[in-house]
Amino acid sequence: MIERYTLPQMGNVWSLENKFSKWLEVEVTVSQVLAHLGYIPADAAKEIAEKAKFQPKRIAEIESEVHHDLIAFLTNLSENIGESAKYIHLGLTSSDILDTSLALLLRDAGRIIVEDLTELLRVLKRRALEFKHTPMLGRTHGVWAEPISFGLKLAVWHQETARNLSRMQKAIETVSVGKLSGAVGTYAHLDPEVEEEVCRRLGLKPAGVTTQIIQRDRYAEYLTTLAIISSSLEKFATEVRNLQRTEIREVEEPFLPRQKGSSAMPHKRNPILCERICGLARLVRSNCLAALEDIPLWGERDISHSSTERVIFPDSTILVDYLLNKFSFVLENLAVYPQRMLANIKRTKGLIFSQKLMLELVKKGMAREEAYDLVQDLAKEVWEGKGELKELALKTKRISETLGQDLLEACFQLEPYLRNIEAIFLKVGLDEKV
Repeated sequence: MIERYTLPQMGNVWSLENKFSKWLEVEVTVSQVLAHLGYIPADAAKEIAEKAKFQPKRIAEIESEVHHDLIAFLTNLSENIGESAKYIHLGLTSSDILDTSLALLLRDAGRIIVEDLTELLRVLKRRALEFKHTPMLGRTHGVWAEPISFGLKLAVWHQETARNLSRMQKAIETVSVGKLSGAVGTYAHLDPEVEEEVCRRLGLKPAGVTTQIIQRDRYAEYLTTLAIISSSLEKFATEVRNLQRTEIREVEEPFLPRQKGSSAMPHKRNPILCERICGLARLVRSNCLAALEDIPLWGERDISHSSTERVIFPDSTILVDYLLNKFSFVLENLAVYPQRMLANIKRTKGLIFSQKLMLELVKKGMAREEAYDLVQDLAKEVWEGKGELKELALKTKRISETLGQDLLEACFQLEPYLRNIEAIFLKVGLDEKV
């Protein structure tokens, strides 16, 4: 039982070193394009590419004086480049670099999440196929409903995860844009062709029309997608927690050999992983709200969004990466108890077959209202502990004479409830090839 988790990889995306590296990548690419288009000497662009280096400690020293991180970064680059440093950041504003590099960071983070979602889909498909025909109780409002299969429940999760994968891919596309349009988005000091070529070389699209910044609805879409993913994971984890309750105990999240459940009660095996997923999903959703509130800014730009984005982008992507890996681990190693599922079906004393019984009475010519009332009255007796539904139905003359014993017995079989499971799996593309 190996727990897979890629936090160091996602954490590296948001490291200070990587942030500065992306800033440098944008600045160097701009200088190369400027040289290519004849704005600056080719030798200057070459010198910038060769000598542009940064030292995070030195940047921090400069920033403590100037209180502007990008200026501190540029000052440090200039110290290392020399004469050609005058061509660095030519005609640009800070957000040209910050937002274009942010696109690179969000794209990299998003690709990790896409990998995580793909892995979860693989696990969901394998386990859905494994339990395709394993009967269990369906529950609505937390109350016994009609039988389903455990595989069907997992197939629902699989399809939701597939939609989340599509959403994530679209969100990456939405934020994979750059801008080099200057202080208020007018290209006053550099022509749009510079932006277009720089973005092409970086694998981005030009943002089109902007203010000083790329508009924040793009990032709100990205964060909203992360919030939806986390909510799906909470939904799945909540169901595992519910099915692990002692009174149900149809599944159980992994419990490692040396694991302890309680400092006081040695018998405890608590669903702590799924509870953790549910708790952390709330943080992702709260970050989504901050992203939505970053959309309205003053005029062509203010800086109220900047401080929140330094928190919500790293935190949300790291959290969703963690949650996806954690739930894949849970599902891969989930203990499933088919015999307990059957035992719980028997505990219903036939109540879950009430609709079938009612419909067969209707097919035989009984008014639906009468059939409903007859079966409901018998169900009430079952709830009160006066017997099983089939036995009570056999003793009810109006029902037994209408159906006959053989047809009445057939109303209480599990197989018809699962007869279309195969068709459902085929409809959503869940075949046997894993």
